Amino acid sequence: MSQEIIDNFRCIANDKDMKIKKIDQKWFIAIMGTLTHLGLGTVYAWSYFQIPITKLSGWSNTEVAWAFSLSIFMLGVSAAWGGTKIDKYGPRKLAIIGSLFYALGYIISGYALSANILWLLYLAFGILGGTGLGLVYVTPVATVSKWFTKNQGLATGMVVMGFGLGALVMSKFLAPLFLHLSNDSLSKTFLYIGLTLIVVLPFCASFMKLPPEKEEEAKVDQPLVSENISPFKFIFSKSFIIIWFIFMINVVAGMIFISFQSPLLQDILKLRMPSMTDFSDAEVISRLNTTGATLIAVSSVFNGLGRFFWGTISDKIGRISTFRILLALQAFIFIALVFVAHPVWFFVFVCIVLLCYGGGFGVIPSLINDSYGTKLMSTLYGVVLTAWGVGGIIGPQIVAFMKDNYPETAGLYAFAIGSTLLFIGLGLSFFYKTVRK
Repeated sequence: MSQEIIDNFRCIANDKDMKIKKIDQKWFIAIMGTLTHLGLGTVYAWSYFQIPITKLSGWSNTEVAWAFSLSIFMLGVSAAWGGTKIDKYGPRKLAIIGSLFYALGYIISGYALSANILWLLYLAFGILGGTGLGLVYVTPVATVSKWFTKNQGLATGMVVMGFGLGALVMSKFLAPLFLHLSNDSLSKTFLYIGLTLIVVLPFCASFMKLPPEKEEEAKVDQPLVSENISPFKFIFSKSFIIIWFIFMINVVAGMIFISFQSPLLQDILKLRMPSMTDFSDAEVISRLNTTGATLIAVSSVFNGLGRFFWGTISDKIGRISTFRILLALQAFIFIALVFVAHPVWFFVFVCIVLLCYGGGFGVIPSLINDSYGTKLMSTLYGVVLTAWGVGGIIGPQIVAFMKDNYPETAGLYAFAIGSTLLFIGLGLSFFYKTVRK
């Protein structure tokens, strides 16, 4: 009898040890996923390079912005494909291959800038780098979502927070360091960035792996979705289409600033400077660039925190309710920006918009998982990221077109268009119906 009691205690102890190991492992994977996204998020510092590249190459704002737009578009497309292949190839393989693509995109872009070849910049940074971004982006989020059957918003929000903070790493550390080492050579800076990423990213991505099926816990209140039902049944449903458009509009709003926040802030600063200021003076240019870099860095913190903050909030008040708050708050800020032309207010408003922009990325994985279940999460999450790709084209190109054609009032027109789209998204959210059997 005593031996039986001892054996029971041993079983309980072993079971407890296994649970502790699982908890430790899933948090370690979440941390490495966050670090992986931190490296990927360097793409969000594109506005840091927008003005220097136009001055170096002689290309227009629209031409240069297309490199960033293509990158985000390919991110969405490749993420949609990658999401369907995670179970087949495993997250580790997809993430490592994507990491190499993204790093090579920077390396080849360095040559494109030195040779002044625009189409090669599109191919390298836009197509190759963007494809790598999508393959890597979707894997940590889908992987962590499968490990965390509870607190979905908190866990996935933490991972995508890394992506939002990537612009801080680039604008305040990597780019200034490599520009200094290369005597302000943009081509060498891109090369050095690529060489750094080709070492760091594959290492972090190598820790991505799915949990054993037998260890997956049953979700509480899990929507009843048959394993045999095709994802296309849901992709073309009214609810999924509404989710797609809401997410896309939220992306457009954020991209208006992510792609051009530094140039837009510099335009406002120039209006408040004395009329005799020489804007070709090296010291003035340096001061404007530094201020722009500071905005990129600070707003990236809000972008990152927004993913974690709003993801956690959505666990309490619901996913769609959170999206309504995000869209409404941004809509009123865009209206305010039409009438406010002060650098301090612009700085504050940009940070709030990016807090909401990041919030969309913190909420969308949990919304998909809650609505369609763990089995379909990877596929449908990948598909919904195509909205990011479309928004990545529309947002930057709105501002680029306005700056090339209406340089004096570019911001006003962009803000007016942004607010209109946000109100449309808010209206759509009231037609969404939760997917339940």
